[in-house]
Amino acid sequence: QAQIAESGGGLVQPGGSLRLSCAASGQISALGDMAWYQQGPGRQRVLIARITSDGITNYAESVKGRFTIANDLVKDSTYLQMNNLKAEDTAIYYCMIEAAVEGGNGVNRFWGQGIQVTVSS
Repeated sequence: QAQIAESGGGLVQPGGSLRLSCAASGQISALGDMAWYQQGPGRQRVLIARITSDGITNYAESVKGRFTIANDLVKDSTYLQMNNLKAEDTAIYYCMIEAAVEGGNGVNRFWGQGIQVTVSS
């Protein structure tokens, strides 16, 4: 199994910035896509940013131009730089890393436990 650790959330004023980090640990033998999901209060979890192992990125329209996803395949990590934050960005953010682990059964999705981001003045 792989373990996922997230960090970087918190309270920020509208227009501010935050950087979320997510790192996988364990006997990882291969990495695939990495992504960030957003779950606002009373809402379903939605995909907002995704990056392939080749570095190709995709964004939801709601965050395009404000959020940037990156990965570091050496550190088994993904990052989400969030700029010009808005009140509607208030949510729990989950990272997802596709990985194969030694002795495992191929590539699986591993999820972080979620990290709170609150945008408020």
